[in-house]
Amino acid sequence: MESSTNSTVLAGVKLCSPIILAPLAGYTDLPFRQIARKHGAGFVFTELVSVEGIVRKNPKTIDLLKISDEERPVGIQLFGRSPEVMAEASSIVETLHPDCIDINFGCCAQKVCSGDAGAALLKKPETLFKIASGIVSAVKIPVSAKIRIGWDDSSKNYREIVSLLTDAGISFISVHGRTRAQKYTGRADWDVIAEIAEISKVPVIGNGDIMSYNEAMKRLSETKCSAVMIGRAAIGNPWIFTGHTPTIDERFDCALDHVNAMISYYGEYGVILARKHLVNYFHHFTNAGHIRNRIVTARNSVEIRAALEECRKIFTPVTDVP
Repeated sequence: MESSTNSTVLAGVKLCSPIILAPLAGYTDLPFRQIARKHGAGFVFTELVSVEGIVRKNPKTIDLLKISDEERPVGIQLFGRSPEVMAEASSIVETLHPDCIDINFGCCAQKVCSGDAGAALLKKPETLFKIASGIVSAVKIPVSAKIRIGWDDSSKNYREIVSLLTDAGISFISVHGRTRAQKYTGRADWDVIAEIAEISKVPVIGNGDIMSYNEAMKRLSETKCSAVMIGRAAIGNPWIFTGHTPTIDERFDCALDHVNAMISYYGEYGVILARKHLVNYFHHFTNAGHIRNRIVTARNSVEIRAALEECRKIFTPVTDVP
């Protein structure tokens, strides 16, 4: 099933699809974003990037900011706790010409929240507003924000947060339908996401538990969300953005394209970084354990390519999951 023509506009860009690649720490690097766009993702985002690292010119942090024309439209996602540092870093990021700057108010990781960043800012609405309004004032490009529905069940303050972000001049809001306390457990609350989409004055992107193209389209039809985000379910399955059911060869071809892109971008170390992506291409194969073992024990580009070509000849899928 191919995606239909879409009229969603985010950050002033008309999207080819209302299904978007969510920012994922450790996953949504440049090669993965390019593959997602090639397979139909309407918009992509970098993983969250520390503003402290940006203003201090930390080399590893600066590497995370690299974007390419092939992946546009692309947003760079930032996290931090100081309104002043967030604004300064945003001005630096603007010179890289992303299609938008996205503010992370939803990360549930302990190391982020313990530093009063990410979802911890949901507990500090005044600081959250200062950060959002400060960045909007500091740059000329669109600014978006990603939130959760609250810190925990007793503090679901999403109505206040959405109102503050709108007043701050945010262009669109992505909502993960869980509290920070839930992390990734339980189920995303799509009733709350639908409520936010109903009351928001800016476009809303729904996020949480979407595992297939059909489910993405169902969520779009059931809510007033302008788009939906897919994160974990897109790893090793870029066809989720269009609903295409890949053949065995298409799976192996894409896995090979992915590892080649990783090697081109990172050098031989790209083989190590590619492993966590590659094993997900073959979840539904018979004897998937064997191919996982071949992938994770490959030490260089020659071995990883040989492993993929060897496994191509002997494996068949149990089921095809678009």
